[in-house]
Amino acid sequence: MCRFLIYKGKEPIRLSHLLTRPEHSIINQSFDSRLRLDRRRPINGDGFGVAYYSDGEELGKEPCLFKAITPAWNNQNLESLAEKTKSSLVFAHVRASTCGVLSATNCHPFTYHKLTFMHNGGVANFSKIKRRLLAHIDDVYFNYIQGSTDSECSFALFLDTLDKMGHDPSQIHGHFDHQVLRQALQKTIEYLRDWTKDVSADPASTREPSLLNFAVTDGVCVVISRYITSSTDEAASLHFSCGSNFVEYSPGEYRMERLDRNQDVVMVASEPLTFERGDWTTVPTNSILTIKNQSVLLHPFIDEYYQEDPTYSRSATLAESKGLIGAVPVAHSVAKVPPLEREGRTRPSRSLHDA
Repeated sequence: MCRFLIYKGKEPIRLSHLLTRPEHSIINQSFDSRLRLDRRRPINGDGFGVAYYSDGEELGKEPCLFKAITPAWNNQNLESLAEKTKSSLVFAHVRASTCGVLSATNCHPFTYHKLTFMHNGGVANFSKIKRRLLAHIDDVYFNYIQGSTDSECSFALFLDTLDKMGHDPSQIHGHFDHQVLRQALQKTIEYLRDWTKDVSADPASTREPSLLNFAVTDGVCVVISRYITSSTDEAASLHFSCGSNFVEYSPGEYRMERLDRNQDVVMVASEPLTFERGDWTTVPTNSILTIKNQSVLLHPFIDEYYQEDPTYSRSATLAESKGLIGAVPVAHSVAKVPPLEREGRTRPSRSLHDA
């Protein structure tokens, strides 16, 4: 199944330090599945994409986008681009297709003006709700869709939802408030949840839940969901890491450096990029993570699938069977979010090299 990576830093980073150089970079994850618990489909070779924002005003607010259907590990253009490009906000995605043919239009990330979107997971019974989804959105977003994936249609639904909330998705100047992006993403998930629930009574429908790890940014704020339409199953894996610098301490070996309590670097990934025990924190299932001014905010997604008890143990069997679980190396801490919505800055834990 797919994997994605998000980098947001105060200073730009060379893309190769995220995509190609680390021993367990997102590109290497596409063929090296050492942290993947499911081994039945260990290859993410159905294309890749990277969207990155340029610093300064000269090149504008819209992201640069590079996508291809070739396996990410065998694309010399990507390797050359990554070595010569820097950015302080990067979205990267490697694809193992479950919906839609192999084509560049079906590769993530998807962009619309200054907005960027990507998805890990799948919309359950998508073929049964697709007509309803397309009928719901306005023509401008219906005509935006070029591919055939549930992910791109979900992005079109997000754009339509943002528009109907009174915020023009095509605006270039300024940026959206992080609360607006979070509310639009939550409403998008609610539409998909309710529509799939409506068709669940059909005997031909699958009983599997939707796995909706969505990520969206306007080039300033980043909002990511880890969500599943189940109260007993784990969602697709998602982890974050914060620190003062993401450094290479030996060839191919990286760690999140923490020289102080500043969060100059925030990374979010389906599967950890390092093998350091204290580098990564698991995002709780059915919650939304927001990166605002380098602060990490966690909000629970409170609906019928929400588990108030932070110690409740969900089953990982479904996500594992789909290759959607990437293990955290050695050990990790699980962020516990109280039942009421609360914003707060996370405190980075120490890595092995800080001890």
